[in-house]
Amino acid sequence: MKATLNGIATYYEIHGKEGAPWLTFSHSLACSARMWDGQIAAFKDRYRILVYDTRGHGQSMAPGGPYTLDALGEDLRALLKHLDIARTHFVGLSMGGMIGQIVALKDRALFERLVLADTGHAQTPETIAQWHERIRTAETQGMQALVEPTLGRWFTEPFRKNKPEIVKSIGALIAATPVAGYVGCCHAISRLSTTARLKDIKGPVLAITGEHDAAAPGTRYIGEHVPGAKLVVIPQAAHIANIEQPEAFNRALREFLSSPASARA
Repeated sequence: MKATLNGIATYYEIHGKEGAPWLTFSHSLACSARMWDGQIAAFKDRYRILVYDTRGHGQSMAPGGPYTLDALGEDLRALLKHLDIARTHFVGLSMGGMIGQIVALKDRALFERLVLADTGHAQTPETIAQWHERIRTAETQGMQALVEPTLGRWFTEPFRKNKPEIVKSIGALIAATPVAGYVGCCHAISRLSTTARLKDIKGPVLAITGEHDAAAPGTRYIGEHVPGAKLVVIPQAAHIANIEQPEAFNRALREFLSSPASARA
């Protein structure tokens, strides 16, 4: 399904039990709602699930950029309003986790429980330079040139060797990402800066990271500096932990969503 929100045609899907608590998933850069298929299957019996394609990705419109994280957050808020979702659990991975932070800082009441996976809170001069290099590659060589280096960061070598069909399917999502969408979101990510405001993110929060993710220090920092947050580190996983170690990821998510609220206070 599609809805025009903030002038952008946004693709979304709804799965699961009607009347059940809402559970919203937000994907990483250069991916789409399809990265959550395993979680849709695992949680649709207990939750009403919303997945969507961030602007510039999947089946959503890819306007010229640059984008901002505030704009991506407003897209999410507009989608929830369009669907009359007043409150939802939220799971965001990488870029999705950045969007989750921005929205939580603006309107925490939207999120019952907040999961920030394989994500960060700030950029360094080195990482900013990396983002600008990726922008140059996308603009001059196209997305195919980014597939292999991205897969190398996203998954551990054993997983890439043992699950080539899964890695190939994610590579296809990377390659299919519109250059305008990728570049627009790279600009947004390169300006991430929520460090000083993490203390203002209230309510139940789970920070979850793959042990071998280059972003793991940032996710750990979130887990240690958001008041009352819980941190889970998944062994034998890199950046896209929900795909590389789905059982461990789903177990951590299930335990967090079902635990007493007081346990996260």
